[in-house]
Amino acid sequence: MRPTLQIASASDASGIAALHAAVAERLTAEFGEGHWSRPPSERGVLAGMRRSTVYLARSRGRVIATLALSTRKPWAIDKTYFSPAGKPLYLTSMAIDPALQRKGIGRRCMAHAAAVARSWPADAIRLDAYDTPAGAGGFYAKCGFREVGRVVYRKTPLVYYELVV
Repeated sequence: MRPTLQIASASDASGIAALHAAVAERLTAEFGEGHWSRPPSERGVLAGMRRSTVYLARSRGRVIATLALSTRKPWAIDKTYFSPAGKPLYLTSMAIDPALQRKGIGRRCMAHAAAVARSWPADAIRLDAYDTPAGAGGFYAKCGFREVGRVVYRKTPLVYYELVV
């Protein structure tokens, strides 16, 4: 499957919320309760869309992948861990339909994020991932991101990653 990503609109909020709910359900079933267990509501998705540019991919009319990029630093990011990038983008959210994971869709999303960063122009993509087995740190490393730090933010262990573009 080779999905094409496009910018989401407000009418996509329910589909994005449903995707995040499916991911939260799978992570909770596999790893137990955690911060990943609370998916955003449709209202929360809409609020996120006001702070980020959200991209999505569909299959048969259903949202199967989404990622959000922002120029605004998320609350859990401590800039002192990162390279001195002048114009970073922040990957604030990403989800792939659990039934379609490990099929290259996530890598295509990350390649799209890098292409967006280069055209923005931005000089780095930054993100945080849960520093737990439920986290996606290994995936980000395979996509070329380098680990730049580990922190505990509000009792949540996080790993910071950066991709210089």
